[in-house]
Amino acid sequence: MIRTFSTDQSRLQPDDTVGSPDLSATWIDLVNPSPEEVAPLGDLLGITIPDREDMEEIEVSSRLYRENGASFMTAILPAQTDEDEPEMAPVSFILSGRHLITVRYHDPRAFTTFPTQAQRTAMKLPDADAVLVGLLEAIIDRLADVLERAGRDIDEVSASIFRKTDTKSEPQNFQGVLEKIGRKGDLNSHIRDSLMTLERLAGFLGHVASERELGQDLRERIKTLSRDARSLTDHSGFLSQKITFMLDASLGMINIEQNATIKIFSVVAVIFLPPTLIASIYGMNFEYMPELSWLYGYPFAIGLMVAAAILPYFYFKYRDWL
Repeated sequence: MIRTFSTDQSRLQPDDTVGSPDLSATWIDLVNPSPEEVAPLGDLLGITIPDREDMEEIEVSSRLYRENGASFMTAILPAQTDEDEPEMAPVSFILSGRHLITVRYHDPRAFTTFPTQAQRTAMKLPDADAVLVGLLEAIIDRLADVLERAGRDIDEVSASIFRKTDTKSEPQNFQGVLEKIGRKGDLNSHIRDSLMTLERLAGFLGHVASERELGQDLRERIKTLSRDARSLTDHSGFLSQKITFMLDASLGMINIEQNATIKIFSVVAVIFLPPTLIASIYGMNFEYMPELSWLYGYPFAIGLMVAAAILPYFYFKYRDWL
């Protein structure tokens, strides 16, 4: 599908024609394009529009380059970020003359919110360069929101780990906690990867801005983009350290619970060890055992075993081991 947008110096207006290339438009958005849609547009612009295989190349030279006067920039962006498992896919941004061409095979939220916002409010979008910068700002803002939400979720998980609970009535579900930590770790890792590609894209766009002799305002906004991406990357690193700490804390809590369970079994074994010893002694089949012929031998042995079990129990309670 091909979506096209034109600008009237301040607002972005969607064109009525959808599905055919329109060179009068400022922004041409290719969504899941077919070869039949890409080839005519590439011929009209005199460039080779990358396909999905080209966009997924990991080399920097395959993601940031210039060809026939056009600048090609590719970043990894998340979609469906309301979930802990976002869809990660590359998005290409192409500046060719007075046109901005975007190629994507998924639907990041910014590609929906930015055109709507740019249509409602005057955002000073005189050309394709301003549209690209505005779109990148919307993408950075969206990633910041995702990181902020992830940070709140991580704080909730952290509070649940260290919350004091009555283990008898409300045992902690550490398996669920570990699953949440794993999902938040994956989400944070995806966002971090996306921010790194955006930071490199912003640096390359700064050189493109110098070559295209863009205004001082756009250059400053591009520098701000780079700084924002770097600061968000640092914040993502902080969240990563916090997730690692929570993982270690969860494993530590699990070890504490296991040690408590083992301690209970150890105490029970110690309590019943003396009665077992006494019962073993009087269970021996020797011919001459004075207590065997004693009238009170049986209750004496029973009382001795009970006392041998009770005394260690109260001693452990006194030492606060139970």
